[in-house]
Amino acid sequence: MNILRHGQEQADAGRADGVGGRTLGRRSVLGGLAAVPVVYGLGAAAPASAAAAARPVSVPRAAAEDLVRGAERRFSAGQLTPGTRLVLPDGIRALAVQDYYHRPHTASARTAWPNVTATDGSTVDASVVPDRGAPTRIAILSGFAAGWYEIRHANGRTDRVTWDVRTLPILFLYGEFGATNEAPFHNRIYTLALQPLSRNPYPRRTAAT
Repeated sequence: MNILRHGQEQADAGRADGVGGRTLGRRSVLGGLAAVPVVYGLGAAAPASAAAAARPVSVPRAAAEDLVRGAERRFSAGQLTPGTRLVLPDGIRALAVQDYYHRPHTASARTAWPNVTATDGSTVDASVVPDRGAPTRIAILSGFAAGWYEIRHANGRTDRVTWDVRTLPILFLYGEFGATNEAPFHNRIYTLALQPLSRNPYPRRTAAT
């Protein structure tokens, strides 16, 4: 996976690629939030301050041994501001993850990006980072002809991330913007995280269309 930045100073992004065999879950997100920033050199790019990848959840080996994960990139308060844009290739489809903090499963139907069903049931434009207090948006993104996304910050900087879509065709999107009051969030977390995956790790309630 590669990160290219242009514009202003580089900000925190992520760590080098990782491979895992465990499903994603609430602890994965919380583990990443608690990570201490470290410095990595990524290809020809200058060194960047990077948040460690989320810690995995322990699950039965046979249930998840075929799940491969790329590096997670997390953009949080200080880097992330309302109006920041997430740009993806054309033709992307979104499958919302419902009841994520308790019994996560995917919705019954996909939507065309940038439309994503948020946790409160509303349809949001997930390409734009919202103000604090907006409902959580979590989705499995698919349909990548090429593996890349761009984070276009309000200050003019652009972070472009690329990966091998042949082995990691799925992109997991997690956006928590301060709407979750239960512990340990308490309406304080404001973050957008993205992670390429080899497959959808969540069960479906019904077959998606």
